[in-house]
Amino acid sequence: MSAAPDSAADSAPVYRGRFAPSPTGPLHFGSLLACFGSWLLARHAGGEWWVRVEDLDPPREIAGAADRQLATLAAFGLVSDGPVVRQSERGDHYQAALDTLLADGRAFHCHCSRSELAATGGIHHQCVGSGKRAHPAVRLRVEPGTVIGFEDGLQGRFEQDVHAEAGDVVLRRADGYWAYQLAVVVDDAAQGFSDIVRGADLLDSTPRQIHLQRALGLPTPRYLHLPLIVDGDGHKLSKSMAALPIDDTDPLPSLRAAWVALGQPANRLPPAGGVPALLRAAAAAFVPERLPRQMRLPFAAPHNMPAADAV
Repeated sequence: MSAAPDSAADSAPVYRGRFAPSPTGPLHFGSLLACFGSWLLARHAGGEWWVRVEDLDPPREIAGAADRQLATLAAFGLVSDGPVVRQSERGDHYQAALDTLLADGRAFHCHCSRSELAATGGIHHQCVGSGKRAHPAVRLRVEPGTVIGFEDGLQGRFEQDVHAEAGDVVLRRADGYWAYQLAVVVDDAAQGFSDIVRGADLLDSTPRQIHLQRALGLPTPRYLHLPLIVDGDGHKLSKSMAALPIDDTDPLPSLRAAWVALGQPANRLPPAGGVPALLRAAAAAFVPERLPRQMRLPFAAPHNMPAADAV
């Protein structure tokens, strides 16, 4: 059973990180890379590592996927240090944040449809809806000149004109479901996460999340975006045939491949032994400075990287 994290921020250690999968299918190698990388960074810092289930989009979810993902993590020895939170149980907290933004005039009801925003590439700067909808979306107001920059722990300086590139950010969708941007900001603060480690596909979401944090008066954690694993055609694994599930019954090969993909020498891991021994060795030998400073990493690379035999 999941637990509410509302007091977690009060007792947060110097470093608390997390892995937050969406239950849209089994975990694949790209998921493992982000998961293992975030776990290693937390252990290297002497901090905590938590798991959160981001089950906000029922139309895209697969029945039983969340439990299967948690079982996979357990098989790989990657078990949350804190209670596993399910975002589907957190609606009251998102509503409270939304009410605050509406009351402050920082959020507004939007009656535009996707087709009506097509002319601007889906970016909302002003309402162009032809009429009022029974169930409008709610958006965060992003004023012209809203430029947000931050120093990513791996990718370096990243800056975005949020108004021009993202526009007014959806907080609650017209279908009634909570938007990712609102939920992740509210929960990262409530759970007291000091560090967010995730895939580079979410790098451009970070400035809008920082803008939302500021609007809600919430702290901004440190961010580090790991390379995104892509197939031979450059597509994200979750959208390609390479997104085969990792094997719960034989975790060691996938863990070793993820270790090498994270730029770590293969010979720093024991040649034999089980998952606990490998994780202990990995936590002791991990060097963050070896992480590859790139946005994308081909799926085949973990099996062919020079780091595999580095000293």
